[in-house]
Amino acid sequence: MFALDPATLSGRLSVPPTPRATRGGSRMRHDVSVPVYEQSLWTSRQRQANSIHEVSYRACFKPQLPRYFIERLTAAGDLVYDPFSGRGTTAVEAALTGRRVAANDINPLSAIFTLPRLEVPEVADIEERLRTLPMGRRRKSDIDLSMFYHSDTERELLALRDYLARHASSGTDDAVDRWIRMVATNRLTGHSPGFFSVYTLPPNQATTPENQIRINRKLKQKPEYRDTRALILRKSAQLLARLTAEDRAALRHAAKSALLLERPAAQTRELKSGSVQLTVTSPPFLDVVHYARDNWLRCWFNSIDADTVGAGITMSRTVEEWAEAMGAVFAELYRVTRNGGWVAFEVGEVKRGRVRLEEIVAPLGAAAGFECEAVLINAQKFTKTANIWGVRNNSKGTNTNRIVLMRK
Repeated sequence: MFALDPATLSGRLSVPPTPRATRGGSRMRHDVSVPVYEQSLWTSRQRQANSIHEVSYRACFKPQLPRYFIERLTAAGDLVYDPFSGRGTTAVEAALTGRRVAANDINPLSAIFTLPRLEVPEVADIEERLRTLPMGRRRKSDIDLSMFYHSDTERELLALRDYLARHASSGTDDAVDRWIRMVATNRLTGHSPGFFSVYTLPPNQATTPENQIRINRKLKQKPEYRDTRALILRKSAQLLARLTAEDRAALRHAAKSALLLERPAAQTRELKSGSVQLTVTSPPFLDVVHYARDNWLRCWFNSIDADTVGAGITMSRTVEEWAEAMGAVFAELYRVTRNGGWVAFEVGEVKRGRVRLEEIVAPLGAAAGFECEAVLINAQKFTKTANIWGVRNNSKGTNTNRIVLMRK
């Protein structure tokens, strides 16, 4: 069911022995030599990603990555899962291909970005809802946002925040409200007039108010008025532009049964044992990305305690801490994976390329009971966004997708 070009075999990874229970007690497995393949598995040109994915989120992978494994290792109706879901790339790709969807992320922003893109409302309904939103009354913010927004833009944002909070708390929000929340959250700050804010960092990385004041002073800029409703509608049209009727039907069908969890990845009791055919995921990499700090403004807009969320996200400072956390995750993945099911576990190069996390992950998967079938390496060039971050190659970014492929 899964084939690779033998000519791309670039080496082998040795997985150390782990205890394996037997009828007579326990014995040690022999060392396993895992093949390592390095080739062009997918590129941005190989398949134009669907416009519905164009939602910014820190440290997310390209849609081509989950699509590659979904197409090869699952069939229509199979359950595809991501325990570190982020913006929901795996979930959306699974839905587009007619698979069932399960996603988990301890950060509530994940569900805010994922569910609306499965429910996928019509542009006309979004436009009508935006037209009727109460944006007139001036409200006072609980924090100073004057370094980011023009006073009239801030007034509209506060009105929208209040409207969404009221409807969510009363249970009267619908797919259109959730879509508007998702797009507004995505448009809060950025580096072009398509965002609500003055020029700042890319939309997947909010800066602090103090740093924004310095940016404004350096660039001699002041926040200009942004029409929030017009920008939400424009971004909505862009996201929905390349969806076909079949795409919409597939997404909405998946939304009916989608399981979206907000739990630690090692504690997903809502997922039935032996229910998942394929897991495609990418976990937090040591302490490289600070999710709570980067998402503080998005959390504020959605009334989420950023510090509480940040405390729950796996941000280990050492390889040993990270391995301990991932070991518990693999035990849970083994429970939920069906016999013959797969796990594609993507990791990156950290510590200037000195730490190869696949060498940590493969033994962890084996210890949980999985058979490590291969390590796949897909080289990629650094993105424009990564350069904006000021990240050097092999420093804090990911130069290659390195996927440990396991089977139960």
